[in-house]
Amino acid sequence: MTVTTAIRQLHPARLARLARLARWVGVVSAVAAFVLVVPACGGDDGGKGASTTTKRPTTTVTTAPATTAPPTTAPATTVTESTAEAVWPWAASATRYSDPVAAARGFATDLVGFTSPVVGEFRQGDARSGEVDVRPRADRPPTTVLVRQINGSWWVLGSTTADIQVTAPAGGATITSPVTMAGTSTAFEATVNVHLVADGAANTPASAGAPAAPLASTFVMGGSMGDLLPFTGSLDFASPGAETSGALVFLTFSPEDGSVVNATTVRVHFA
Repeated sequence: MTVTTAIRQLHPARLARLARLARWVGVVSAVAAFVLVVPACGGDDGGKGASTTTKRPTTTVTTAPATTAPPTTAPATTVTESTAEAVWPWAASATRYSDPVAAARGFATDLVGFTSPVVGEFRQGDARSGEVDVRPRADRPPTTVLVRQINGSWWVLGSTTADIQVTAPAGGATITSPVTMAGTSTAFEATVNVHLVADGAANTPASAGAPAAPLASTFVMGGSMGDLLPFTGSLDFASPGAETSGALVFLTFSPEDGSVVNATTVRVHFA
């Protein structure tokens, strides 16, 4: 039996469904052929067909060459600063220090009265200032010496210690006789010695605890055995003559040998 004969023997309803199916297959085949053919066809002018791929325009980024300005060198300046607030060395003397540690050592031995002090390293603060610790022995608390470079040399502005904290007079204060003193301290038998030294005082190395001859001396009583307690006191002094500035040196002595243990030094000016 041929295929045609078999189809003719089908029920008329099934023949109708097969006819509709054949028409759908034909439509689908035609659409597929159109999709495949159109991309390959040219435009109406019959020109050669072009690719449907769209290329993005190329953007060229031009970077301007970096320009390096010649370095600008600021002219060197000489800083001129007053030494009026320095306690050591005395401005009228020929003593000058090119090293901050040497300045701290000279202050400790020649003004305060340390004997063979252990002097630490310089600790930088700002560009021209810093600190140096001084101890009577390596195992003792430090006296911190404040140093500053002024006009090319190193000067001492004062000293501080945790055991003697002075609140009056303030650093740089102008004083008259009697000068009132206040603060907190701890020391052996609660005793803190006080020397008022005028700039340019003659050196007296034999004077225990005061190589620079004091203009006047006294003591104040604070705490002991490590207890910081308040102290107050006053000191009468004679006119220092032509000298207009000096230093109040608060210090403690060792009960073992009488050597200086620590010192707080305050810059003062005379009225």
